[in-house]
Amino acid sequence: MPLLRINATSAGLALHGTSQSLTQHLSAMTSEDGPAIIMIHGYKYAPGSENHCPHNKIMSTLPDAWPASLGFGHSAPEEGMGVAFGWYARGSLSSVHARAKSLGQHLATLTLKLRRTNPNRPIHVIAHSLGAEIALSALKHLPHRAFDRIVLLTGASYIGFAQEMLNTPAGRSVEVLNVTSRENDLFDLGFERLVRSHRANDRAIGLGISACNVVNIQLDCPKTLGSFGALGFDIAAPHRRVCHWSAYKRSGAMAFYSAFLRTPETISMNRLKRTLPAQTAPRWSRLFAMPRRRLPWHGLALPLRAQQLGSSQRGIGAAIAGTTKNEPAY
Repeated sequence: MPLLRINATSAGLALHGTSQSLTQHLSAMTSEDGPAIIMIHGYKYAPGSENHCPHNKIMSTLPDAWPASLGFGHSAPEEGMGVAFGWYARGSLSSVHARAKSLGQHLATLTLKLRRTNPNRPIHVIAHSLGAEIALSALKHLPHRAFDRIVLLTGASYIGFAQEMLNTPAGRSVEVLNVTSRENDLFDLGFERLVRSHRANDRAIGLGISACNVVNIQLDCPKTLGSFGALGFDIAAPHRRVCHWSAYKRSGAMAFYSAFLRTPETISMNRLKRTLPAQTAPRWSRLFAMPRRRLPWHGLALPLRAQQLGSSQRGIGAAIAGTTKNEPAY
């Protein structure tokens, strides 16, 4: 599998698990055909950690990990280069968010290196949760057409910041798929309560990004799933009310992202806009229908069973604070 494992630290970029020079390693991979797809994980991972290393989990060579799900590992000459972008994502949510924003410059450096070694190769990014902040932050450090396409999976970022980054030369020229879901509403709310925005009344990008080069997809909307069926993609309906990982764990979702990144000529932005429903299911409709109780986010009222829902069954507060060996990462 042509998989490049990279870690971004405060000191710069380094190959994971080897002292070999990144420049030399990239030079040896210039003959690879196909796109470069940079994969960026979210919260709670830590490269090199026994229990939390992303290169052994979400970005490993296992059949259900991101690289294989995005079409890598078949030894086909056109499959391109997978780039696993690891970064230290542990600590308080606000401190990790600030770190993610600062690492955008390292992602930009990596992108420019990829462009120099193979100028004609398409470069795409797929990022989950706080990884979206890295992807968006890189745009201000890059020139026009640095990235071809970006997929943001339930991103932990603010609308105002995203629109600012998309108003840069690199931001105006990239095509962005912003994947949202009501399953992530509690996590969006936690992000808004725990990470301060520098813009008044700003909201998380789960509510959508307004830009001509962005398509917002609400992945738990039945009409949206029907539209994907019309495009030839069978994406499973949600089976949890609260889940931060559904955007990539849901059956059929990664196959669609792979096609979106690998065959842009068949899945154009205009085709998506024409096919997707004009109106999606209302936000929070399932959650606010439940009895409510108070949670310790500045007295905000939330549903009674909200802390019991989600793939960890431990609730949003416990999920963010948890430190167990097999805790879910973001």
